[in-house]
Amino acid sequence: MHATRTELLRWQFDLAWSLLDYHLERLEPEDFRWEPAALCWTVRRDPDGAWVPDWADTEPDPIPVPTVAWLTWHVGWWWTVTLDHARGRTPRERTAVTWPGDGAPTVAWLRDLRTEWLSVLDRLTDDDLDRTAPFPWPDDPEHTVAHQLAWVNAELMKNASEIGQLRLLRATG
Repeated sequence: MHATRTELLRWQFDLAWSLLDYHLERLEPEDFRWEPAALCWTVRRDPDGAWVPDWADTEPDPIPVPTVAWLTWHVGWWWTVTLDHARGRTPRERTAVTWPGDGAPTVAWLRDLRTEWLSVLDRLTDDDLDRTAPFPWPDDPEHTVAHQLAWVNAELMKNASEIGQLRLLRATG
């Protein structure tokens, strides 16, 4: 059977999501802000009580180890902005994407983003995949919507493995 490009990208997305969801189902609230090293990036409460992720405009050296909280915020951030672009909305600033908190609120947030992403994926045709991607390579005709979808799949797979590794390390520690 011949799969279209959209079907293949959807299959790859479903695979990446299943790996993330495997770990999301098993995370305990205490897993989220567990710091596995002295140098970590996490999320912290600001004076108003909102969760704010650690951030640097230039990558630090050495690179801090992210917590599950930071990684789930990161997934939510890049996915929210990607969805904004895909839906033709003004993309939100990084600082406007707020982490919901330990446990169930974050898992629900990521699952809602998945549902919204699936509605984008399910309306795409192979012709749509050839359009220039608006994000994360703005106005670069060498990168198409197909590249954007492949990037989302790769980013999701990478973040799933990082979250899974942290979950497993904490469980065995």
